[in-house]
This record gives sequence, structure tokens and C-alpha cells, in this order.
Amino acid sequence: MWDTSKDYRVLIAKEARELFLKTVQTGGFRGNWNKKATIDVAKQMDPDLQSLSYCYLEGEALANCEDVTKLEDKVNDIIRHLGGEDWNRKFIKGAEKADKEKTEENVAKVRFFIDTILGLKRRFMYGPINDPIIGIDIKVGEIMSVSKHPNADSLMICNVNLGKRALKVVTNDLNVKEGNKVGVSLLPPASFMEITSEGMFLGMDGNILKEVDGELGEMPKGIPMEALNETRNMIENFLK
Repeated sequence: MWDTSKDYRVLIAKEARELFLKTVQTGGFRGNWNKKATIDVAKQMDPDLQSLSYCYLEGEALANCEDVTKLEDKVNDIIRHLGGEDWNRKFIKGAEKADKEKTEENVAKVRFFIDTILGLKRRFMYGPINDPIIGIDIKVGEIMSVSKHPNADSLMICNVNLGKRALKVVTNDLNVKEGNKVGVSLLPPASFMEITSEGMFLGMDGNILKEVDGELGEMPKGIPMEALNETRNMIENFLK
């Protein structure tokens, strides 16, 4: 019997919800959205998350349980209260120039929460796996553009195509270039010298993997276990 109270997918979902609440309460988003309703719905996730923690189901049964469906429905309600499917672009467009970087970081945190909850069913389908990396998405991406970090000579900013979406990743690998096919861990967003990174490239010995096998937006194939170690560490730190 699988102990879901220690399942990384559930643990990260709980922390992602807490990050979301903190972000929408203090993020200073401007525009036409319902802040109170957004916060109320997020708080109503408590019983669903608690029930998931003690259901002792696994695999398909866990993925299709009522609690997962309720969480998905609540996230869809939250998207509606945020302003609809293009909520993120509205918030960034409405931000004052001085607040743009912070707004981008907060939007990325909200998107991390949404992706975490809506991806629960798919991740639960993998069955009982006791590994931190099961709690987040790891996808194949292609680097579309690379630029130097404006505030740090040792960092590069990469725009990455994941197939159905794009994201920004800050890396210390100075040899990264346009066209590299990479593995990306979609971690909780972090700001590096005022530039938000929405994930981290898989890599070893200070260099990212630049010819990853797999389709864009899907899980990479044949990744060395060592390349996942930093992702594991980042997830454990997020859960502390």
C-alpha cells in the first residue's frame, strides 16, 4: 500500500499552493481580476490536498480519484478569476516599468502552481515512485535564443521552446547556444540578479546536456542519473 503522505507529487502540490497564496496576496498584480475569489478558491483546496495525503491509492486509481478532479476544477476556477486564459500576459502588460521584472517573477510562480496541479493526474499515472523528480515536470526543449545577462557576466539568458509553450532559463553554462536540444526541470521560479528563471537545465560537471533525446515538450530519454542530482537538491530545498 502506497503512503501518499510522503509522495513527492502531493508534497510539492501543497508547497506550490502555499507559494501561490503568498504570491497573489503580495504580488501587486494590476488589472481586472478577482483577488478575493482567487484566494478563497485556493484556500478551499485544503481538504482535497489533505485527503490526497491519506488516501493510500496508487497509479491509475490515484490519478482518477475525486480529489484530483476537484483540484483541477478549482485551478480552472482560479484561472477564470485571474482574468482568463491570457491572465499572465495581462498582468505583465499592466505592470509599471519599475515593477516589470518582479511581476514576471510572480507570474512565473503562479504558472508553476497551475502547472503543478494540472499535471498531477499525469504524474500519478507513473505509479509509486519515491524520487523527488516525480513531483515536477522535466521536458525536452530547444533553445531559441541566447543573450548575456545584463547584470552578471557569468550568466546567460535562454528562451526555450517546449513545444506548446516557451519559458526563460538562466544558466551559468557560457557555451550554450541557439539550437541546443536540452532537458529542462520546471522548478519553482527564482530570480537571478533581477532576471527570472522558470527552470533549470539538466547537466553534469558544470555543463548542460546539449543534445537530449526526445520530442519537444515530452520527458527526455536516456538521461544520466547524475544529470538529475541538482534537480533533486532543488526540490528538497523547496520542501524544507
